[in-house]
Amino acid sequence: MKFEFLNPTHLVFGAGSLSKLGEVVRAHGKKALLVTGGGSVRRNGTFDRAVSSLKAAGIAVAECSGIEPNPRLSTVLRGAGIARSEGCDVVVALGGGSVMDAAKVMAATLFYEGDPWNMMAGQENRRLPEKALPVVTVPTLAATGSEMNGGAVITNEKTIVKSFVTARCLYPCAAVVDPELTLSVPPDQTAFGICDLMTHVTESYFNGVDGTPLQDRFAEGVILTAMEWGPKAVADGRDIEARAQVQWASVVALNGWVQIGTLAPYPVHMIEHSLSAHHDIAHGAGLAVAGPAWMRFAARTRPGRFAQFAERIFGLSLQRPDDSEAAAQGIDRFEAFLRSIGCPTRLSQVGIGDALLERYAKDTLLVAHDADGRLPGRPPMSEADIVEMLGSAL
Repeated sequence: MKFEFLNPTHLVFGAGSLSKLGEVVRAHGKKALLVTGGGSVRRNGTFDRAVSSLKAAGIAVAECSGIEPNPRLSTVLRGAGIARSEGCDVVVALGGGSVMDAAKVMAATLFYEGDPWNMMAGQENRRLPEKALPVVTVPTLAATGSEMNGGAVITNEKTIVKSFVTARCLYPCAAVVDPELTLSVPPDQTAFGICDLMTHVTESYFNGVDGTPLQDRFAEGVILTAMEWGPKAVADGRDIEARAQVQWASVVALNGWVQIGTLAPYPVHMIEHSLSAHHDIAHGAGLAVAGPAWMRFAARTRPGRFAQFAERIFGLSLQRPDDSEAAAQGIDRFEAFLRSIGCPTRLSQVGIGDALLERYAKDTLLVAHDADGRLPGRPPMSEADIVEMLGSAL
């Protein structure tokens, strides 16, 4: 293994942490662009509590609301325009992963010369952002881990392409993570978030380089924790202990600890991005469909890795290290777990048929491909491979 690691985000975690928001933001600016989603934070009182904390600390507030579940480039431009016209010097993201992702790119767009879409993967003249306003994240859903990493995913609604950017300047300067803010999240969105956070670690677990046993155990720990506490959070949304454990698993799943040194691509995410770009489905729901289908495809060429997963996560006994039967059973059990908490596992369950399978594959490869034009992963996937994989999930 060879790697460098940096995560500069100051994390404030625990029930009741929202009261500290103003104090945290005050260290980074005097006027905040407060970025929010579809209105749930207003209905449940979170917005008013956040604004009260900010104003008590002497922070002026300008609002950018209405961020979509799959945030659009036009929305990013709108938010950056508000921040510029209002003279904001800090951005506060109050919402789920889409809100946090949009807020990060808004913060960078203020300093970016040219079309902000050129930040995104897949562009011929791609140029990463080098400067952004400080961002403070306040997640209201346990799912993406965007509160403590330097990545963001945005959809270009004109081309119907969903892509990503990762840059050092996009790391939030602080994250205020209060599990109490997730108590009102409905069961289906809770379940989708659990799938999302688990997929973050299965991506590196199955696609990373060999020789990373500590990272394997990190990943397995996140998965086991999510499988223990996730169903409790789905069954009883007011269970603060379950909410806290799932929230912490979400943070750890993508703050870099699990992925250190694995050099892993994220093929399942890349494929799902094409699905949600076209159909605007919940990201976690799309992952619940694409994940098991991809696992079955990948297990053909690497059964030993999936057999290890089956043994360590589900306690299955192996006849040999590359036991393909145990590998298949492990994937079946993982898919059954997703169904048990309310996730879809077939494309038909999210309203997707077979009409655009080739388009999804082409769009996926437009954003991410190796020198041979294949989707990076273990194994790399051609356009035909992606179509076959998606077809198996109909």
